[in-house]
Amino acid sequence: MNQADTHLKTQAILEIVEQEAGNSCIRLSGDWTLSNLAIESALQKHIKQAAGDSKLHWDLRSVNILDSATALLLWQAWGQSVPVGLEIKPEHQRLLDKWQSQEVPALDSPIFSVEQTAAYLSQRIWEAFEQLLNFIAILGQLVLDSVNLLRHPSDIPWSEISITIYDAGVRALGITALVGFLIGIVLSYLSALQLKLFGAEIYIIDILGLSVIRELGPLLAAILVAGRSGSAMTAQIGIMRVTEELDALSAMGISHSLRLVLPKVIALTVSLPLLSVWTSVAALIGGMFSAQNTLDISYQQFLLKLPDAVPLLNVFIGLGKSAVFGLMIALIACHFGFRIKPNTESLGNETTNSVVAAITVVIMVDAVFAILFMDVGMP
Repeated sequence: MNQADTHLKTQAILEIVEQEAGNSCIRLSGDWTLSNLAIESALQKHIKQAAGDSKLHWDLRSVNILDSATALLLWQAWGQSVPVGLEIKPEHQRLLDKWQSQEVPALDSPIFSVEQTAAYLSQRIWEAFEQLLNFIAILGQLVLDSVNLLRHPSDIPWSEISITIYDAGVRALGITALVGFLIGIVLSYLSALQLKLFGAEIYIIDILGLSVIRELGPLLAAILVAGRSGSAMTAQIGIMRVTEELDALSAMGISHSLRLVLPKVIALTVSLPLLSVWTSVAALIGGMFSAQNTLDISYQQFLLKLPDAVPLLNVFIGLGKSAVFGLMIALIACHFGFRIKPNTESLGNETTNSVVAAITVVIMVDAVFAILFMDVGMP
């Protein structure tokens, strides 16, 4: 057999054959696979045209290979029924019997419905309201635990607080310093390009000092902690839910709020202001490095001018914002952690929701602080 005959044998061939009685017959031969139909796109059109004539007989005995996808295409072209007088091999008949025994669902086009839209919106609003109530409940229980610890200082979970400060604060020093240093370089370089046009190179110190100490330092530290430590806290509580450790704590009479929520809130409220100072220092160092190379402003000149350009009140505003950021990140991480159901899919979804919600709340709180202290601490 030469190469041309082999190619014809593996092709999907459709031909109309005239029979002795004057009737016409559709004969299929070759390999009727989905790949061959994709190559010969006109075959599907010919099949639909031939299937429209109910007088035609179908002969599939010469088909070498018939896959399930092609059998489905033929069955749909025949109007989801086998034509009368079909001649086909037994092994191929089983494919058609498979589609005959199964109902192929019709794909209806989506219809806009006001009732469905209203129901969807009301469900989302109720879910948001329910989450807000749960968040307020965690916050209220935290206040009650704080009052109880003031009366009984011996019950303060020092070990949990220390471990969380180390995990969320000390272990985040490297990444926050790197990001702060790079942001300082970028901000100083971009500002220098504009200040050179007006001969106001010295004001690079004012721009870097105010933007980094008051805004970028606390905000960058909070976003990094929300993505790094907030997700870890949510996953930790979620794994305790999956392994039924939370149920064991409840059975032993140990408060979830006292042993899980309170240490994380205290640790982030304490460590995040320190991380914001660390990030701001790294950003200022990067800004000094860039200013010295692009504007010939020495390190000594930068350090001497910085206290006059940035009043001390801005430092306290940055520290206050960072403390609020830490409080919100810890509460949101614990809130979504307790929402996790005992399965891995819920663990991943709620951890993602925790990070997104924490970063969003941090930016919203920062906007509120910017409006409230708009005229405070300006030189």
